[in-house]
Amino acid sequence: MIRSAFLADAGLEQPLEEELARLGAPVLRWHGPLALSEAPPAAPAWALDVWDAPMELPAPSVKGAADVLRGIQRNWSLVPALHHRRAALIEARLPPVKARPLRFPEAPPASHLGGWTLLDADTLLASPTKSSPFPGGAPRFEEDREGPPSRAYLKLWEGLTRIGRHPGPGERVLDLGAAPGGWSWALARLGCAVTAVDKADLDPRVAALPNVELRRDSAFALPPEPVDWLFSDVICYPQRLLALVERWLPVARNIFCSVKFQGATDHDIAARFAAIPGARLFHSAHNKHELTFTRLAP
Repeated sequence: MIRSAFLADAGLEQPLEEELARLGAPVLRWHGPLALSEAPPAAPAWALDVWDAPMELPAPSVKGAADVLRGIQRNWSLVPALHHRRAALIEARLPPVKARPLRFPEAPPASHLGGWTLLDADTLLASPTKSSPFPGGAPRFEEDREGPPSRAYLKLWEGLTRIGRHPGPGERVLDLGAAPGGWSWALARLGCAVTAVDKADLDPRVAALPNVELRRDSAFALPPEPVDWLFSDVICYPQRLLALVERWLPVARNIFCSVKFQGATDHDIAARFAAIPGARLFHSAHNKHELTFTRLAP
């Protein structure tokens, strides 16, 4: 019996499967990007979405399958895996999900959303509840293709949207390893005072912003000081980032960092991040082989 399903990001199936084994929710089998398990739902960091109440339902016809889903609730999102044409026909009979791009810092949709897929031509797997309010666990944003120097700001937007909090006017923010300035640009737009820390230059468009100051220093040499938010997208080994985070925990009210993995995923170090009191650790659709770590003030 399938008791839980976990949606993997493309190319990151292995870290998710490894983490699920560590959590006692081993993968029974893969169904496209979905890891199916006979264990109760867990909360793996590497899952984009968790289906916590999956049911196997009959799908004797396209109309019959759509009727079954509509009989449970209104809003459903498809994860295609097999029988793509049949799945598309079923999806066309369901109310459309209006997943328009968000205008950051707009809140995510509050409407209820379930997930479904075709296990075979005549069987649905459907979970009326799931962890992400977004189809495929991936929010879309109204992008700015002119202001920022890179698209790195999108993973910042996604992470802040997921935690439901962001800095604002009057707050002091440090952005470690800031160059060329994608995160500093996004943070400055929120009205806070941004100190961008890097030995390299910022993009001129970011450097010209009145509420961005460049401090030419190493992220790892900077002595901790009281700040409202500490951000880091520094490229470094996770162990080194953990040591940095531990130094800043007493003085930074809120911390938001990218934990980047080179080569194999170090699940032991990820567990040490997750064990920090108040921590959240998750993978975003705009991340690569990395997790987002946050620790927020109460």
